[in-house]
Amino acid sequence: MQEGLLVDYALYFRVCGLEKDNFQIQTQESESYASGSLEVIWIAELWSHDNCEAVISGDSLILRARPGPQGVPPKERVLHLADLAAPRLGTATREDEPWAFESREFLRQLAVGKEISFTSIHSLPSNDDVPRDLGTAEIGGVDLASELLKNGWAKLKEIKREASEEDNKKKDLENEAKSAGKGIWNPHGQKARAVNHTMPVDSQAFVTEWKGKPIDALVEQVRDGTTLRVRLLMPDGEHQMVNVALAGVRSARVSSKQGEASEPWGEEAKFFTESRLLQRPVKVQILSLPNSTATPFQSSANAAAPPPASIYIGTVIHPAGNVAEYLVAAGLARVVDWHAGMLSSNGAMERLRAAEKVAKERRLCLYANTAVPAPSGKANGAPTSNQSQTFDATVVRVWSGDQVSVVEKDTNTERRLQLSSTRGPKLSDPRQAFYAQEAREFLRKRLIGKTVKVHIDFIRPREGEFEERECATIRYGGQGANVAEQLIEKGLAGIVRHKRDDEDRSPDYDKLMAAEQAAVSDLRGIHSGKEIPAPKQPLNISETNSRATQFLNGFKRLGRIPAVVDYVAAGSRFKIFLPKDNQSLTLVLAGIRAPKTARNASEKSEPYGIEAYEFATRRYMQRDVEFEVESIDKSGGFIGSLYFNKTENVALNLVKEGLATVHSFSAEGLSWARQLFDAEEAAKQTKRNIWSTYDEEASKVAEAVAESASETGPLKSEYLDVIVSDVRTKNGFAFSIQILNTEGIASLEKLMAEFSVHHRSPVTSPLGFVPKGGDLVSAKFSDGAWYRAKIRRASPIKKEAEVTFIDYGNQDTIAFSNIRPLDSKFRSLPGQAHDARLSFVKLAAAESDYHEEAIDRFRSICEGRKLVANVDHREGPLLHLRLIDTANPIAAQNPLACINADLVSEGLASIDRKGCKYLSSYPQVLKKLQTSIAQAKRDRAGMFEFGDVEEDD
Repeated sequence: MQEGLLVDYALYFRVCGLEKDNFQIQTQESESYASGSLEVIWIAELWSHDNCEAVISGDSLILRARPGPQGVPPKERVLHLADLAAPRLGTATREDEPWAFESREFLRQLAVGKEISFTSIHSLPSNDDVPRDLGTAEIGGVDLASELLKNGWAKLKEIKREASEEDNKKKDLENEAKSAGKGIWNPHGQKARAVNHTMPVDSQAFVTEWKGKPIDALVEQVRDGTTLRVRLLMPDGEHQMVNVALAGVRSARVSSKQGEASEPWGEEAKFFTESRLLQRPVKVQILSLPNSTATPFQSSANAAAPPPASIYIGTVIHPAGNVAEYLVAAGLARVVDWHAGMLSSNGAMERLRAAEKVAKERRLCLYANTAVPAPSGKANGAPTSNQSQTFDATVVRVWSGDQVSVVEKDTNTERRLQLSSTRGPKLSDPRQAFYAQEAREFLRKRLIGKTVKVHIDFIRPREGEFEERECATIRYGGQGANVAEQLIEKGLAGIVRHKRDDEDRSPDYDKLMAAEQAAVSDLRGIHSGKEIPAPKQPLNISETNSRATQFLNGFKRLGRIPAVVDYVAAGSRFKIFLPKDNQSLTLVLAGIRAPKTARNASEKSEPYGIEAYEFATRRYMQRDVEFEVESIDKSGGFIGSLYFNKTENVALNLVKEGLATVHSFSAEGLSWARQLFDAEEAAKQTKRNIWSTYDEEASKVAEAVAESASETGPLKSEYLDVIVSDVRTKNGFAFSIQILNTEGIASLEKLMAEFSVHHRSPVTSPLGFVPKGGDLVSAKFSDGAWYRAKIRRASPIKKEAEVTFIDYGNQDTIAFSNIRPLDSKFRSLPGQAHDARLSFVKLAAAESDYHEEAIDRFRSICEGRKLVANVDHREGPLLHLRLIDTANPIAAQNPLACINADLVSEGLASIDRKGCKYLSSYPQVLKKLQTSIAQAKRDRAGMFEFGDVEEDD
């Protein structure tokens, strides 16, 4: 009979009721029990009912007939060889009798796996329906009892009956063996051997010492199709009994109690293993303890030492192969995913998967009622037909340690992808935040801007707060490395434990499991047990103008500074992160202006604003860059240049693409201004994006008209009744006005009356309301009243915002608790405050001793007063005004008399020759100002107290 491969414990449980001194062999029942030809499958002494321990002996056989129809497990039969007594094997509480193992081994090698003819002399009481007989047996015409006596491996019991001729022959055989010193009669005695019947005390140390090393062994018991008890024949001569679960597979459970039913296909799996492996010599490789991969951050570094393991995970190799693969192929065991880590290195997991596929396709046993697998890519959750399964793409953004955005090469479509079967650390969990940032940075360095190969494995449907997400395997580099595998191997992500029949998983799932196993073994990353504090929030040095000013000179001295683009706010506005210093800043590109994008649903993007934003995002988001600083703006943003790949000037690139225009005034101070103007001209000629409707001739005419209006001639006189509503000195001198006697002012008075009534009621902010830059809101001023305002900048950390009151021009910092969303009925009226500056002149500089005096003087004669203003120049929304005090009698006589000239004659202001390019367009006004400054010098007024300082301008 050809040997097979399998083993189980059920045999032990069925016969464990036998008396201590009975020695048995197991078989399957046939039609006649008096005699027959059965297969010897086990030689065992089952002696202790209490601890259910099976012990092998040399005078008892357990017989089994051939399998029934459709592999139905056959019954067993116990045969005790009449008149023989063999040495008893030891247990956990007593040692082996001398030569017990050798006696058992002799009979095992002689009988196991072979057909046997037996004659029952006497039937014994059965245990658990297992028949027991006392009798004789032959194999191939050889009497087993005679062979045992002849070789000295058993003794004759005392015979109380009259000795027969056969009895005398057996006595002669025993005497011959005794005279020859054979077997148990060896005068030198048995060599000392330690037999450990219990599992090793230090389980982990045993695994560490023997992991992956083949050890000769005998299978002693089979509990179920995938759980064995084996005797390890250690190299030093010791015997170590261990329980082994077959790596990579798990069969159905077999009942261990009388009257309890086994799980479906459990008995068949047990018989499959038992008939092939029980008492066969095998090679055992111990691989692991039976604990699945620990969930990160759940294990404690100070945890007490674990108790001895009751079982190991390993492989059992018979000369015919690995029984686990045969079990799975027969549909009698399922693949255990989390064992992949210990099996993938030698291809064992792939073979198990292939065997499982065959069993499923044939609907064998456990898979009898399993639906036929859908074709690849069409299973539940698979991509729809109009989506590419595999495509090349460029990674443009890394969202987290397991999500990225890519742009498909062929369609230029951006897609946000989840790495299949991968779960990154959570940034929101303080214990995982450090690793979450490390995982994100790992992906950024390897993928951002790189061409990758994407395979969409399945689509995870929307569930609760989680949006529908495409799950993909992403490979990069010449070797096609799976970035998820690398991430998991470094301990920067974990693997998703899918349900048993969940086919929506990574095609490299086993490799991912192996990578995680390696990370766990080496205590890497999230598996280290270390709780590293969450990274500190980067210092935002652009939060205020005063803070930014502290860094300006230092940045200028450093020149180009390495950094990372953390976020793209608009085509020419970036949030920059300095990893070395853990600082962030806002960088506005000098010399250009990109179209604005809408910041909320109520706004509308400027033409090509979205295109400029997408271009900058896809090309520069999360890239390593360098930047240079020129100056800062009034909100704390740094104005400067950004360089990608050392040589690519981002501003220049935007202009070349027709996604930004050159801002002539700021560009003139740049060393590469000529390149900007040339790039803009080239974009105009090719009519790229912004310039798609550009008409060169019409543009020249418009420019000529504008230049004539702004440079060569004064504006037409436009006198307005105004009131100076606010004077500001922070970040330079500025003021705001309201234009009186207009419909706007009348509407404002009505609006403010309604506004006051509206805010008398207990109006509360919506749950979760957080003010953002650009929002129109209601804000409470220091006088306790509510006014319309616009958010300039908000700080969720400080819970306060810098606002501008749009009807009066005041600016202040307001706590979130004093800010509410602006009701829609108060939004239609435009803000009534207009930003303004003095025409032709500038007040004493901030570093001057007369600066404060100049501000005070301006406040005293202008703030809160009704004046007449002439608009001399418009700079966007900024009005350049000549202020006239109608209460001054000189103003009525001289049309050139104005507060601007009065401040000059008092030595508190000077002619602004650099800032007022329209100065030459007003020769009469210039002459008046020159007269005023001559008077100030003559009177040594103000800043001219100690001499002529005008030339210092």
